[in-house]
Amino acid sequence: MKISQNFSREEFACNCGCGGDTVDYETILVLEDVRAHFKEPVTINSAYRCLEYNRGIGSNDGSQHPKGRAVDIVVKNNSPRVVHFYLCEKYKDKYGIGGYDIFTHIDTRSTMARW
Repeated sequence: MKISQNFSREEFACNCGCGGDTVDYETILVLEDVRAHFKEPVTINSAYRCLEYNRGIGSNDGSQHPKGRAVDIVVKNNSPRVVHFYLCEKYKDKYGIGGYDIFTHIDTRSTMARW
């Protein structure tokens, strides 16, 4: 089921198979912005995580994933470094943005965080 121009509800589902798929509307807007900017498909590696799954993979309870406010993404034909740089420039004073070797994390928390 499509929930925006380029994303479907299934893409936000918890990887454990519990059926949870909560996603914040602001997060969808950021993803649509990334898709429009790079003009390439955006793959969501991880989005909503139930607390049990989140804890099971070693993430802390303060994670934005169980709140439906975080995604780990890959943009086709673009390195995570390039995506991280774009997000940090576009959203200078807000959100949580993290750079990793194989993906970029973005969350729509109410404060700014960078890593």
